[in-house]
Amino acid sequence: MAVSFKELGLVNTRDMFKRAVDGGYAIPAFNFNNLEQLQAIIKASSELKSPVILQVSKGARNYANQTLLRYLAEGAVEYAKELGCNHPEIVLHLDHGDSFELCKNCVDMGFSSVMIDGSSLPYEENVALTKRVVEYAHQFDVTVEGELGVLAGVEDEVVAEESHYTKPEEVVDFATRTGVDSLAISIGTSHGAYKFKPEQCTRDPKTGRLIPPPLAFDVLEAIEKELPGFPIVLHGSSSVPQQYVDIINANGGKLPNAVGIPEEELRKATKSAVCKINIDSDSRLAFTAGVRETFVQHPEYFDPRQYCGKAREYMEKLYSEKITDVLGSDNKLAQLD
Repeated sequence: MAVSFKELGLVNTRDMFKRAVDGGYAIPAFNFNNLEQLQAIIKASSELKSPVILQVSKGARNYANQTLLRYLAEGAVEYAKELGCNHPEIVLHLDHGDSFELCKNCVDMGFSSVMIDGSSLPYEENVALTKRVVEYAHQFDVTVEGELGVLAGVEDEVVAEESHYTKPEEVVDFATRTGVDSLAISIGTSHGAYKFKPEQCTRDPKTGRLIPPPLAFDVLEAIEKELPGFPIVLHGSSSVPQQYVDIINANGGKLPNAVGIPEEELRKATKSAVCKINIDSDSRLAFTAGVRETFVQHPEYFDPRQYCGKAREYMEKLYSEKITDVLGSDNKLAQLD
């Protein structure tokens, strides 16, 4: 039996994106797979009175179980209220849906937003698939994100060797014909903790660390010119904080040349029509750093609450920093009651 996201206390992205575009900030969108990640996201967003998007990939949905996810989302709303956020704005979003059937099932299971990623298909097939998802989802007031352009990297089942920038000349036709509520674009962000190959980067002569190439803001500006005020989404926007990479490597891990998107690039993007910033790898790094560090410091531990507790602590700090970055430290427009 289908359930409406409104019954779970969730919201869709329509109003929050409009406020974000008008206010010059972005909404943080965090992927989660387990309870610790969800707790940390809700604690950080509630304390900062921030709207937040909880993202679930196809792989995460299989891992966590679709029925449990429905109740976790409902529980997240109540937890936010318990933490003092009286009117939380929480979206449950399908990230990188790859079929109409998957998107439909998520709509029927209480998701308030879905992404249909037809970016690897020929253009007309992408249009047709996206339009079909929009027509179904909009019957239930569920918002839909489409994608034009291909991001390189690896995220669950989403794998691409090379990125292909979004073509600005296609965006008006795509948005008009499909009816999507937001559009994910490719301007040089990438999935995973290894967003760029060393040969694509320069090296800081003092630290020896990789410096990634800049994002293609000219492409973003051209898209904005074609679609003024339309909600734009950046995937693959983890900054891969070096502090967590260092903790992992110092405690038995092996993450050479991990590199992400610089914070200043993301902050620049949020001042445009980019109103949703997707972050996944950073959380995985913070979680792994907490677990590895705890096991090395306390080899006698075997209680998951001990090592997952440290992981949750690191993630909560990370989420707080990310929320402040994408909203802007002095931005009161986004704050909830």
